[in-house]
Amino acid sequence: MAGKLTAAQGTGILLVTANVGSLFEDPENLQKTWLREFYQTVQTHKPHFLAVHCQEVGGKNYEASMSHVDSFVKELLSSDAMKEYNRARIYLDENYKSQEHFTALGSFYFIHESLKNIHQFDFKAKKFKKVVGKETCSETLESTPTLEKEKFPQDYFPECKWSRKGFIRTRWALNDWTFDLVNIHLFHDASNLVAWERSPSVYSGTRQKALGYVLDRIMDQRYEKVPYFVFGDFNFRLDSKQVIESLCSTATMQTVRTADTNEVDKLIFQESDNDRKVVLQLEKKLFNYVNQDVFRENNGTSLLEFDKELSVFKDRLHELEISFPPSYPYSEDSSQGKQYMNTRCPAWCDRILMSASARDLVLKPENEEKSVVYDNIGPNVCMGDHKPVFLSFRITAGAGKPNANKHKCCVVQ
Repeated sequence: MAGKLTAAQGTGILLVTANVGSLFEDPENLQKTWLREFYQTVQTHKPHFLAVHCQEVGGKNYEASMSHVDSFVKELLSSDAMKEYNRARIYLDENYKSQEHFTALGSFYFIHESLKNIHQFDFKAKKFKKVVGKETCSETLESTPTLEKEKFPQDYFPECKWSRKGFIRTRWALNDWTFDLVNIHLFHDASNLVAWERSPSVYSGTRQKALGYVLDRIMDQRYEKVPYFVFGDFNFRLDSKQVIESLCSTATMQTVRTADTNEVDKLIFQESDNDRKVVLQLEKKLFNYVNQDVFRENNGTSLLEFDKELSVFKDRLHELEISFPPSYPYSEDSSQGKQYMNTRCPAWCDRILMSASARDLVLKPENEEKSVVYDNIGPNVCMGDHKPVFLSFRITAGAGKPNANKHKCCVVQ
């Protein structure tokens, strides 16, 4: 699969983020399609190091789906498509009975047989250890020394009693390059009506607080600072107020309230003429817009001006140019690969972000234009309610030279 390493071609890296909750609701259909498209992406980009960050592992009903999770992991580890990846580290947060710790995150790392020199950091011993064999860790990730895992405090998002949002961090040394990989799942928009009330929305502020917490944590004084990639389901949304005002600029708004509490139940935006055609109907969990094509034409990039949540972190987080459609919420009907559900305004929830030092490595001048790809997986088929997003790039020998000797003194063979 991945060709033999040569200094000229460098080391192929493939980072993937995928909210996989849907796969465990319909494992027969969705999982097979998902895996086929995933393997095809691996085959196309031939990485030597592959990192897959999953969120909502096990779906909404973890207890009932546990056997599906096990078969999903076994398939990944034993499949023909992955047979040249002779080392793996899989971390599954399966301890769903522990509400104060459970995040439903899964981090999967695969190393190609031709990649000889890779080490993983032990956060407790503060040493790098050579990666050999295949290991799966689950249940009590809190005590696993090769990662840091935290669930966000309950008061970050009090509306959602059983929120499973948090992050998992691992650290790797590949040849002379050391880097952190952070799997993250941030808070969603609980209500379209609340999100519409002001700009930026209250939910945007909650995500900002949680993401700031993660960045402070991975850049604190406990460990050496290294380049980092943060990828997962950020739940970033378009600025609801601004995007609705833009989509419904010629419409008039009607407010419908509940009879008993007088709370806003729905907003109906209608054209002033044109037979008072309904352009948008907005409810707590309904975003029914008349023309979904606006989110697909030119990959929806005309709406990127309303994608503003990352701007707060412009000095700390960087992203390559987005040229794929909003990654959520796609229909879970296996025959509707390009259709969005009318539950939320489509948005780029699934992202791969990086520190300035990581971006400089990805965009090294010697990296040919075509060797760096930021895109989605399975654009034309149903992958569940989220399309996975990937970043493929190559690291040339000597890319990490400034840090080359920093970890050698603490490597355990």
